[in-house]
Amino acid sequence: MKELSLHILDIVQNSIKANATFIEVIISESTFENTFKIIIKDNGCGMDEDIVKNVDNPFFSTRTTRKVGLGIPLLKEATNRCNGSFKIESHIGVGTTINCCFERNNIDRAPLGDISGTIMTIINSLVNCEFKYLHYVDEKFFELSTKKIKEVLGDNNLNSPEILLWIKEYVDESTDELYN
Repeated sequence: MKELSLHILDIVQNSIKANATFIEVIISESTFENTFKIIIKDNGCGMDEDIVKNVDNPFFSTRTTRKVGLGIPLLKEATNRCNGSFKIESHIGVGTTINCCFERNNIDRAPLGDISGTIMTIINSLVNCEFKYLHYVDEKFFELSTKKIKEVLGDNNLNSPEILLWIKEYVDESTDELYN
């Protein structure tokens, strides 16, 4: 995948399929430590130890519609190319946490990409699930929470085109401020 936001979307789609009711995406960038971290947590059904051991094998998949699963193996390979690390923890009935770290200024690190479009797509995909996005750049941070948006709007439906476009613009503006 050419953008890290597409990896995030792929992993979050797995969380949704795992019946998560809460998903959190954290991006933490440090110019001082030269790190770019992505953490994705969910409270979905989780995976047993055997699945966790094999999840980074591209020829292993729990899907019945195809025999390959490339999302996690490609993300792990992307971290390895950038002198980073990849860790997955999962427990049945508790959920899954994926922790990726990249060398921030590594020439092979893919750009974050269209994170606002990714967040908008994620929120549009949610059913009975709350989502939180945190993005840190050194001492600055931005937070978006579907729970807080629903409290402000007094509405549980965030799927209207107007609200989704507002979310996309809000994420764009807020993340731009992190870099200025």
